[in-house]
Amino acid sequence: MVTVPELTDGPAALTVLLVDDDALVRAGLSLILSSDPGIRVVGEEADGRSGIEAVHALSPDVVLMDVRMPIMDGLAATELLRGEGFTAAIVVLTTFDTDEYLLRALRAGANGFLLKDTPPSDIIDAVHRVGIGESMLSPTAVGRLVAYWREQDARSHDSATERARGLLGSLTDREREVAGAVGSGKSNAEISAELYMSVATVKTYVSRILTKLECSNRVQIAIIVHESR
Repeated sequence: MVTVPELTDGPAALTVLLVDDDALVRAGLSLILSSDPGIRVVGEEADGRSGIEAVHALSPDVVLMDVRMPIMDGLAATELLRGEGFTAAIVVLTTFDTDEYLLRALRAGANGFLLKDTPPSDIIDAVHRVGIGESMLSPTAVGRLVAYWREQDARSHDSATERARGLLGSLTDREREVAGAVGSGKSNAEISAELYMSVATVKTYVSRILTKLECSNRVQIAIIVHESR
């Protein structure tokens, strides 16, 4: 396990673990993220299994997890971490935005995905967003991923749509409004302005929706919203 010595200049900084089998990718991400004083890279790993061990040892706020790795891939590692109750943000990394494993990773509990050629400023912004509980998928990205999933298994379309509509039917009218806004990729502040409620109230509604829909994060809410259409 590669760890970074703890610094004393940012006790409130978001801690990040990098899990990717490409040493150059890890080095580049570490350089990008370390340029932000609000982010501290605390470790680097080259496969999913050692990534899980590092999560146990370091308890990072955010994990950037490659999808395809030796020994254990990012999908399996994400599923295992969520199964263990790890609640911090997991962002999957990929070189292709149509990777067949992406939607499975999101359903397993990942908070979003980043393309490896994402501009540095957007990578930093994404880490900050997931670090405070926001989602980082645009509605276009979610819609495309759902469509891709259905193309791979068209027989599940009707059952998935029916299930999603049933789940949304368990919400109150106001909760469905908030869920729809989450599905559109809106932040808490944007939802607050759109629905004329405080940010604190939005957070309360999102928490209720997560519980009722049995979701671990906002991305899964978005997926259900899109599947219901």
